[in-house]
Amino acid sequence: MNGINRSDIKPGQHVSVVLKEDQRSGKLTEGIVKNILTRSAVHPHGIKVRLENGLVGRVKEIKP
Repeated sequence: MNGINRSDIKPGQHVSVVLKEDQRSGKLTEGIVKNILTRSAVHPHGIKVRLENGLVGRVKEIKP
């Protein structure tokens, strides 16, 4: 599942995000969603979230 729909993402979920500094390389960082930062229902580059470790990135994958 990709992370373009806000309704698919909930706090506490395990996700893979791309951080701002990793956008060129596409390197993914895994973590647990602390809160959702994007207000719109859909974002083509992924919903922006803050992870529990404080990092901020756009969701690329939602882990089962």
